[in-house]
Amino acid sequence: MTEGKSPVPARGADSEPPDLAREREELLRTFPRGGRLGEEIAAEVERVRARMDALERENAELRARLEEDDAIRRLLARVEALETEKRELLSRTRHAEEETSALDERFRQVEQEFANMANLFVASNQLHSSLSPRRVTRRIKEILAQLVGAERYCMYLCSADGQQLVPVASEGVASEDLVPLGADDPRIAVAIRDNTSLFDERCDPSQGSIARPAVVFPLTIDDHVVGAIAIFSTLTQKTSLTTIDFELFRLLGQQAASALVGATLFVQAEQRIPGLEAFLDLSV
Repeated sequence: MTEGKSPVPARGADSEPPDLAREREELLRTFPRGGRLGEEIAAEVERVRARMDALERENAELRARLEEDDAIRRLLARVEALETEKRELLSRTRHAEEETSALDERFRQVEQEFANMANLFVASNQLHSSLSPRRVTRRIKEILAQLVGAERYCMYLCSADGQQLVPVASEGVASEDLVPLGADDPRIAVAIRDNTSLFDERCDPSQGSIARPAVVFPLTIDDHVVGAIAIFSTLTQKTSLTTIDFELFRLLGQQAASALVGATLFVQAEQRIPGLEAFLDLSV
């Protein structure tokens, strides 16, 4: 007995044939699935592309916004720098204005000082510009009227015995009021006795009167009182006295009487200048 291969069962006549129709149907059913899968893949690809486009647009917008923000930051930094510069300029301007104001004020003060000095120089020069008693008296009246602003006033000189003050020149005063005053007259007694000016800082000098003079100041020669000037009232627009007014009162008080007495003695000497011997040894 010999060995051989196992016999392969042969398809018998009674075996079932393959169902080709079913296989065909199954094969046909796979095609729509593949198409739908392709469509789904294509749709997904389209969505991805759309998302990529949206992301690119968002990225571009973000870049543009960042650029704008950077420009805004630079602009804000520039604005801040300009504001700082503006504040510095304003500070410098205010400082310059303060300095200018101080300089203007100082300039006005210097101008006023020069004006006061000019008034004093003119007054002193006028007092000693003549050796005529009448002209000296006229100069005194001009100083009182133009530089002081006196409207009504009278100049008194002491009598020989010193008991009376006699009016020698006046302006704006009625003749009946031009009477000698006793040395004890309350209107002038203190000025004569104490060699000091009398005035009331609280009163308006333009509202003074003969009974209550606005100012009374003594006339002296070598600190010896020889008379007084009473300003009864000033001009309407002069409602207060200033520093220069008191400087003029002091100048008149010290020089008016000397100028008037000197002019009077010169006239009495028949306008002859003393001989040279009168001026010798003046340094002794």
